[in-house]
Amino acid sequence: MKWKLRSKTLTLDSPVWMGIVNVTPDSFSDGGCFLEPSSAVDHALRLIEEGAGIIDLGSESTRPGSDGVSIEEELHRILPVLEQLHKEQPDIPISVDTTKAAVAREVLAAGAEIINDVSGLSDPEMLSVLRATAAGYCLMHTQGMPKTMQDNPQYADVVAEVFAFLTNRREMMIATGILPESIVVDPGLGFGKTSAHCWQLVENIADFHQLGAPMLVGHSRKRFIAERFSDREEGTRLVSAKLLVSGVHVLRVHTVKQF
Repeated sequence: MKWKLRSKTLTLDSPVWMGIVNVTPDSFSDGGCFLEPSSAVDHALRLIEEGAGIIDLGSESTRPGSDGVSIEEELHRILPVLEQLHKEQPDIPISVDTTKAAVAREVLAAGAEIINDVSGLSDPEMLSVLRATAAGYCLMHTQGMPKTMQDNPQYADVVAEVFAFLTNRREMMIATGILPESIVVDPGLGFGKTSAHCWQLVENIADFHQLGAPMLVGHSRKRFIAERFSDREEGTRLVSAKLLVSGVHVLRVHTVKQF
């Protein structure tokens, strides 16, 4: 299986680690750690040395309860990191975590290959950006927006409902001219889901192979892991192992060197 990016193609015959670098003051795990562009780039380079095949840059926190930031602030935070990292490691695909089409347009022009959109296409202009650039896209399920998504998430059947959302949204994207091989799907652990919902998705993650698309999962250090394991890193490692056995193609993690 392959993932078509803006100017590259990733082969997913073996799992790919996506290393997280948040240039935010308020992300749930590493907020404030990499505010200086040089420290963010250095951290990204360490993740690459450890085996990251993709670096995912984020400049707007999406932790539960977080407030959004402006387009200008997102770009102010992320562009210096993106430009320097792309210069130093041009062969490593860079993903940018954003919900805004205007941000996506700028970061793709600056060298990003992938848009990681936790909102599942909340910005109607995102489709035109993707069509114009042929960028890789991570289609994620969420219920609600970060500010309120954990207030009271409810599902009759979380696995079936997430599956239906990803199916319908992916088919819509393809119908509007997006290449199917550019889309990776993500069930959105922790985004409008209780810990019980997250564990149901992890236990049934293999069901999502029926979509016929590459699958990405972002589970690293999240609350549902902390509620079952005293050590979030050890819990992340154990969940990673389960996801790998289930055939997940891309694992989005804070620590790449897990095994």
